[in-house]
Amino acid sequence: MTIPLIDPGFLQSAPVLPPATVVIGMSGGVDSSVAAWILKQQGYKVIGLFMKNWEDDDNSEYCSSRQDWLDVVSVADLIGIDVEAVNFAHEYKDRVFAEFLREYSAGRTPNPDVLCNAEIKFKAFLDHAMSLGAEAIATGHYAQTARVQDEVHLLKAIDETKDQSYFLYRLSQQQLKHVIFPLGGIRKTLVREIAQSIGLPNAAKKDSTGICFIGERPFRDFLNRYLPNQPGPIKIEDGQVVGEHIGLAFYTLGQRKGIGMGGSKDGNGDPWFVAKKDMASNTLFIVQGHEHPWLLKPTLVASQISWTSDTPPALGAYTAKTRYRQVDGPCVLSSLNPESFSLSFDEAQWAVTPGQSAVLYDGQRCLGGGIITA
Repeated sequence: MTIPLIDPGFLQSAPVLPPATVVIGMSGGVDSSVAAWILKQQGYKVIGLFMKNWEDDDNSEYCSSRQDWLDVVSVADLIGIDVEAVNFAHEYKDRVFAEFLREYSAGRTPNPDVLCNAEIKFKAFLDHAMSLGAEAIATGHYAQTARVQDEVHLLKAIDETKDQSYFLYRLSQQQLKHVIFPLGGIRKTLVREIAQSIGLPNAAKKDSTGICFIGERPFRDFLNRYLPNQPGPIKIEDGQVVGEHIGLAFYTLGQRKGIGMGGSKDGNGDPWFVAKKDMASNTLFIVQGHEHPWLLKPTLVASQISWTSDTPPALGAYTAKTRYRQVDGPCVLSSLNPESFSLSFDEAQWAVTPGQSAVLYDGQRCLGGGIITA
């Protein structure tokens, strides 16, 4: 396999040119490993940084950073870069995990990856990298940046099936101006091919799913360690009680599995979905059928807003995602103030969930977004 040592298009958007020092976050996975190799091939002085963000039950079968660290060391040795480990577990608990628990306790469904990127991977990590003398940082995220005059635009990755701009919408100009995304211009299939061709020891390693402190463990069991059970009624749309839930924090809108509803209503075999959570009465409402009206919403309101240009966009037509791996929905930014914005969609969106992020796009450019409140 032949890969250009330096892609001129990539370097044009990079904050610094070789042989500048770039510190790259390495997780032990194939993406960040290939990203580090690409930077080295392009002539940068590359330093790998392994971030330890979780310490509770770290040696369990679900989230063991020890093996990840060994993989990072093996990759660094192969491609010829220095690597070090840094512990951000305290910052993670204070800035990310505490908010994660607060949101679930309030009945919302947070996305801790969004907060982790803004507070840890591109803040604590960026600060540490700068202290090491780095002129830029890099990660294995699938996203791109483009410099337009004095502003850096956050763009979707070439491989839209892997695009992660949704998780990066809270990055500011100060952060984006120091970031390189080496994988933004290539497809995931090529990343795997590169890993195999250069003999990376983790070339066949399975992609990580979810956040480290949850890993592959049963989510409800994990959450139950930190939040108390508060059982209450499960009702259907006519108000009839059909069961008991274990606590509203353990359910999310659109959830199908784990509700405990067997059989069907009136012979209708359609599955049941979580549709509403009434915190005041501690009641969980479920409906039958994927396209039930209670699951479809044409508008939303979002708060805790953040714009990648540091200034809000104009009111008007855009597209937006209300969850990751969702097709962009055409919408109108209908109202906007410093604290919140409203979106009206051309077609009602499915299971719009408070706590998740609504992320706004103008074509391939990620403009920013906010946390869904209604």
